[in-house]
Amino acid sequence: MKIVFLDVKTIGEDMDLSGFERFGEVVKYGFSSPEESRERTKDADVVILNKVQINEQTIGEAEHLKLVCVTATGTNNLDKEYLAERGIEWRNVAGYSTESVAQHTFGLLFYLLEKLAYYDEYVKTERYVDDKIFTHFEKVFHELSGKTWGIIGLGAIGRRVADIAKVFGCHVIYYSTSGKNNQSDYERVDFDTLLAESDVVSVHAPLTAETEGLMNREAFSKMKKTAIFLNLGRGPIVVEEALVEALENETIAAAGLDVLTVEPMSKENPLCRIKDSNRLIITPHIAWASVEARTRLMRTIEGQIQEFLENR
Repeated sequence: MKIVFLDVKTIGEDMDLSGFERFGEVVKYGFSSPEESRERTKDADVVILNKVQINEQTIGEAEHLKLVCVTATGTNNLDKEYLAERGIEWRNVAGYSTESVAQHTFGLLFYLLEKLAYYDEYVKTERYVDDKIFTHFEKVFHELSGKTWGIIGLGAIGRRVADIAKVFGCHVIYYSTSGKNNQSDYERVDFDTLLAESDVVSVHAPLTAETEGLMNREAFSKMKKTAIFLNLGRGPIVVEEALVEALENETIAAAGLDVLTVEPMSKENPLCRIKDSNRLIITPHIAWASVEARTRLMRTIEGQIQEFLENR
């Protein structure tokens, strides 16, 4: 049996992948273009990938291919109709990054809420050295306790964020983007109510027809001027030009993003205009990528291959 990793660098060079060797030959490629994928999958039985497109162009000559494993939850890079026509099974992994994404959500929030960029710069530029008094709180900040936290998309990650926010003393409300999610532990509200009442708005929803462009100019205009916006869902949920305008016009206080419409970030992205770290922090799609989450991810895929072989 031959297992081919098409873009192994997307899961990190620190991951121990030796467990896959018990299934047979393992070949790893850092990244693969569509043309390279076609050649590299020719004699593969199992293909493991993250972002590579899987379709007739990339696996058309893979005569022995039986299983495609995606090292992620999203599967929009798979041509599922083509896979079904050829009798090739596929697997993805859900739930592996819940703790990691929830943790990163609060990392972004506290960076902005407590003005940490300003205070770090204040000390590192030695303005605190021999200062007049022991404390300096020029940039005022507030406690999270007592604030309203609005969650867009109360799935597994959104629910974990809600539970942690509640521990911090927040009143949690949520908006169901599908209209079908009812969680008795938290108050479900309509979209406009969530925007108007929330001190923190965090997005944890998938990209769907209902969520694409959801956070547009009109949505930001309905938020509090003191509100902090966080996107840990998918980049295209936010109209980035509208967010830039909201920050430049002080329609909202600040924003923290881990996802963008185009990744990696393009030079044309309007968010490049915002240089004030007290207003905007962007991390390069890392919320999912704690060591523990990536280890959990790869162990799950090992198990999926094992189960597939046992059930053949």
